[in-house]
Amino acid sequence: MVKMKFKLNHSSVANLMKSPEMQAVLGEKATAVRNRAGEGYAQDMYVGKNRANAMVYADSSKAKRDNAKNNTILKAVR
Repeated sequence: MVKMKFKLNHSSVANLMKSPEMQAVLGEKATAVRNRAGEGYAQDMYVGKNRANAMVYADSSKAKRDNAKNNTILKAVR
């Protein structure tokens, strides 16, 4: 049996996680969740130290009440 060693290049993984391609994938997923959640929800994206991040949040007071009562964003992710 051949023993194999694997060494992860952390800086390359971080570059991959921050890449424009990854941002495009995250943007598509966030848009899909926002569309399923309905009106009053918005999305945002930012690039952090190690990876790109996308989020969907309740933007209007009606959406905030709806999300607090029904967990709309969580249900839209599923």
